[in-house]
Amino acid sequence: MTEYPVRVGSMLFTMVDPHKGCEVAYNRWYERDHFYAGCLVGPWLFAGRRWVATRELKDLRFPEPSPIARPSIKAGSYVAIYWIHAGRHDEHHEWAINQVRWLYRNGRGFAERTHIHTLLYTYDWTFYRDADPVPIELSLDHGFAGMVSIAIEREAGVLQSDLDRWLRESQLPGMLAGSPIASCSAWSPIPQETTPPMDIPRVERTDRLDLQLYFLDDPPQAAWGQFVALGKALAETGLGRVVFASPWLPTIVGTDTYTDCLW
Repeated sequence: MTEYPVRVGSMLFTMVDPHKGCEVAYNRWYERDHFYAGCLVGPWLFAGRRWVATRELKDLRFPEPSPIARPSIKAGSYVAIYWIHAGRHDEHHEWAINQVRWLYRNGRGFAERTHIHTLLYTYDWTFYRDADPVPIELSLDHGFAGMVSIAIEREAGVLQSDLDRWLRESQLPGMLAGSPIASCSAWSPIPQETTPPMDIPRVERTDRLDLQLYFLDDPPQAAWGQFVALGKALAETGLGRVVFASPWLPTIVGTDTYTDCLW
């Protein structure tokens, strides 16, 4: 095969804070129950990964204030990311809504947490550093040492294709070459239509929002200057502005590592 039939088509991106004092309980509930029972056992969701932002990483975030992370840019300690198979989004989403409601009715929710940004996204494209890269479909399973999420709000009247062209032709080739940044994937938000059983903030101006995920071979601190430079370069184009930039480390599955480093 040169073209493999397993393809990502959409993503669940859910950024959450446990309440202070509940960090270990939240980590264990999410990792040992909800990660599987609320997501991975469902149809057509084929990969998932959790990431954490320690207080050191939160200090690198920008800008402040941010429409994505409230009440401050330091909100959102954990993010869970899941791939949904291309062409199967609606089928999975219907299952997920019913499953989460069933879990909450049966005492398998976790009230001591706050959703900061939880939204479904459609997959657009990936720009790779290498000629023979780790494909996006395998990126959550590969074991990357770091990840960076960048949310961009386009200026009124700017098309997504305009931003995509600038990223792929002018920004990303030089940014990724010779760097620990293995790939940049681009995603478009799917407006929230149903009412979930937990309090999830509504996202403003989703018609102008774009999200990029960068997977890194090294922890993100070493390459953070490149993302700061990206924000400045974007602002100079007039195409839009970065509204949330955060570095992340992968959680260490089966442990409570980082639960004492969030605040």
